[in-house]
Parts: sequence; structure tokens; C-alpha cells
Amino acid sequence: MLAVTIRAHGGPEQIHLADLPGPSAPGPCDVVVGLRAAALNHLDLFVLGGMPGLALDFPHVMGADGAGVVEAVGADVRSVKPGDRVVLNPGVSCHACEFCRAGEHSLCTTYRLFGEHLHGTFAEAITVPEPNAVVVPAHVSWPEAAAFPLVFLTAWRMLVTRAVVRSGETVLVWGIGGGVAQAALAIAKLKGARVFVTSSSEEKLERARALGADAAINHATADVAREVRGLTGGRGADVVLETVGTATWERSVRLLARGGRLVTCGATSGPSVGLDVRRVFWNHLSILGSTMGNAEEFRQVVALLGEGVLHPVVDTVLPVREARAAFERMASGRQFGKLVLDIAA
Repeated sequence: MLAVTIRAHGGPEQIHLADLPGPSAPGPCDVVVGLRAAALNHLDLFVLGGMPGLALDFPHVMGADGAGVVEAVGADVRSVKPGDRVVLNPGVSCHACEFCRAGEHSLCTTYRLFGEHLHGTFAEAITVPEPNAVVVPAHVSWPEAAAFPLVFLTAWRMLVTRAVVRSGETVLVWGIGGGVAQAALAIAKLKGARVFVTSSSEEKLERARALGADAAINHATADVAREVRGLTGGRGADVVLETVGTATWERSVRLLARGGRLVTCGATSGPSVGLDVRRVFWNHLSILGSTMGNAEEFRQVVALLGEGVLHPVVDTVLPVREARAAFERMASGRQFGKLVLDIAA
């Protein structure tokens, strides 16, 4: 089968197309999916560049997100059948440890992600555990289905489960060009929140306004904390969605309202941050960590996709043979929304 692989860490020059053996017969609880589309995430850039503690067997198949058609199922599989259209949950859990038994699958002691710890979705077929394949309606296009899972699951858990955003609250989202940020904008608006977004690109800020952002702030030219205070009558934001880390952390804490919640899922600019703990205890702030989500949350967001309530923003769809160009576009930061590979092409 055709697959997008890396043979070493580095830049987009390490992206290679390879002809690999296809999946073998599925185990009792496994599902073989013929992929039709797959989507890039910033995670793919981190895997490409190499991360501390990440040990891969090369060649490694890239990709966390994908959607396709069930080709075969194991003897004990009941939730899907051959011919079903499915979208894949990128996170694989054991479903047996104490956290999985409590329904907290992303806290699983052996939690792994396609494309990072396991071979991924940038291939013509993949074998996944049954819980990772969820049926998606026929009216959802393959690019939409592939672009949806990781970012919407991540943003849903951050805002709905962890920060418990409520109608009428103010949410700040950094870096609206990214997939998690755009998913967060859609989810926060769905929950009735007022949403402020940031970017260094005026074009991206204008597009965010068209998607429903209530205010758009250029973080390269404006004091974001001061702008947020001004827009809220000095009160500050109730929730900050933080994915950047070092470069934005101090401002994120400073612009929170009393009783505010900072929820973080990433550190694209670096993991080391400073913190004036006096501001935390005096203002009763909450700092919340979040990674991916559980199986029930995934079913919830996929249902909203099927109902037409939530939609991913797709920047570009490229044939799988142009995977290197997709990585180069993501590395440049030019995209607004998700980059999707057409596997069928």
C-alpha cells in the first residue's frame, strides 16, 4: 500500500512516499479501514522534527487524523461493519486500566496516538481497535471528516469538560489560524460565549470575524491583555484557551478575570513558563491541563458533525503524493484551517 513515511527526523525533506505491506487480517476486536482522506496537525511537525522521549521504528507512517470505509472486522466487532463510513479517534487506549474503567480514556496509562507512537493515517489502509472507528453520515465529505477528529475532540474537552464554558462568558483564543483554535471558536460560540481571537495576520483576523469571532486582536501590534480588559470593561476573560506556552503564558494569566480559568493543551513556543502565584490565589484562578478526550466526548462531537452543527475549516486538499508540499505549507504558517490529503487520489 502507498504510505507517507519518514526515515529520519528533520524537515519536510524527510517526507517520502513508500510502498508498504497492507494490513493483515484483523484481530478479534480490530477494524481494517480503507482510508479516503487524512489531515495534518501540528503534531505531525513535532513528530517530523523529533521530540524528547519519542523513539520511532523507521520507516514511520505519519498522520493522526483520517476517515474512510471499513474493509474488514474482527469476529467480536459489533459497532461497525464492512462498508460503513467511519472517522477515526486518533487516541488509542487500553480500555482496562483504572482510568479507562472510569471513562477517562485520554488518561490511560498506555495512551498512544496514531502518527506519533503508532503508525498513522497517511496510508491507504490502517487497522484500528473497534472503539476508534465511529460511523459518520454519508453527507459529510471525506475532507471534512478527516479534518475533524483531533482538533474538535481537543477543543471540546478543553472548553466543555475542563473549563465548563457557559453562555455569556468571554473566551480568548490565541492563534486563530490553527485547527484547535478554530474548533474552539466554533464550540465556544455554540455554547453561547463571547469569543475574542488573536493572530499576527490581518487576513486571518478578518476570516475569523466571518466565522463569528466577536473581537479580533493582532497580537503582533497590540497589547492583548490591555485590549481584552478594554473590551470587557476592565473585567478580563473568563476562559483563556492556551496552546502556545512560553510566548503567551504571562499575558494569558494577566488577562484573566477573577475566578477565570486557563486551559492548556500545548506549548508550541516552548514548555517553560513563569507564574506569579500571588495572582493565582488572590484572583481564585484555575489552571487546567487537557489532552485529547475520552470515547464519549468523541462520539458527542462526531454526532454534532453529522448534524451539521460543527464544521472544520479546510484550507487546502492535496493529493497524497503532494504530502511534502502540505508539510511545507503547514511549516510556513500560511494556512487558515486544516490541510487534507486525498488518499483516494
